[in-house]
Amino acid sequence: MSNSLAAFYGASRRAGTTARTYVLLLKPRVMSLVVFTAAAGLIMSPTRPDAPIALAIILMIALGGGAAGALNMWWDADIDAVMRRTRGRPVPRGQIESRAALLFGLAMSVFSVGALWALSNGLAAGLLAFTIFFYIVIYTIWLKRRSPQNIVIGGAAGALPPMVGWAAATGEVGLPALSMFLLIFMWTPPHFWSLSLFMNDDYQRAGVPMLPVTHGRKVTRNHILGYTFVLAVIAMLPLFSGIGGPIYAATALLLNFRLCTAALGLWRRQEDAARSDHYERERAFFRLTLWYLFLHFAALIADTALFSFGGRFGGLI
Repeated sequence: MSNSLAAFYGASRRAGTTARTYVLLLKPRVMSLVVFTAAAGLIMSPTRPDAPIALAIILMIALGGGAAGALNMWWDADIDAVMRRTRGRPVPRGQIESRAALLFGLAMSVFSVGALWALSNGLAAGLLAFTIFFYIVIYTIWLKRRSPQNIVIGGAAGALPPMVGWAAATGEVGLPALSMFLLIFMWTPPHFWSLSLFMNDDYQRAGVPMLPVTHGRKVTRNHILGYTFVLAVIAMLPLFSGIGGPIYAATALLLNFRLCTAALGLWRRQEDAARSDHYERERAFFRLTLWYLFLHFAALIADTALFSFGGRFGGLI
């Protein structure tokens, strides 16, 4: 009996380890952003499905984002293995074979797109399929190892989830969905360029042509500053598209001021400053960008909730 229990316990532990490995393959931290922005797009739409259907739609969008993450790990296993930030991922650690990651990603892609079509409509399913295709083929396979513009163009994949959520609820893509797309699209370059500044050694080691590797730190800081100012303008678009209210207006103004001030501080840093000083300033800016995007979408959701209970005020114009 004891041997049987030990065997059962051992099998249970292996199954648990395997399940955790496949969850990690889905890039849960990245998936959380996909879920949040997709949910925001669905919540803010003028017509919303019943709660069980809405939850199922969000789950399928999350699985589609996770499938893209698995396929990314399959393709990038060689460079993930030499980067400190990514060498603990399941494929380079040998926890799962590269072929298994590929098959899992493909299966999840087909399932999530098909299920989303069944739950909502062909437009939403098509946008989810395009999101996966763009992230894997355009960004991961084509751009990432070839161009310092990889993040600029590839950022479209990460900007599509709120558009998918909106389309799933409404069957169309309108100005509100486009304004959310543009917010994430313009946010992506300064966010990832600040990451690449303090992880520059990793990208050099892996041979990934991020902007600091190809053009240096000063040029990268110049680009961060320029894109941040453009982002501050783009972030005001939801106010003119019918989804932004007073909470969003106040949040956007405060966060834009804070991010622009931080970008100016980053831009003014001298190259001969201590390496640790650079590292901390760049990491602080990176963390700020995370809060920046989260709080913008949280404010949009808060406005929608307020309007739902107190009468919808519409956009500011």
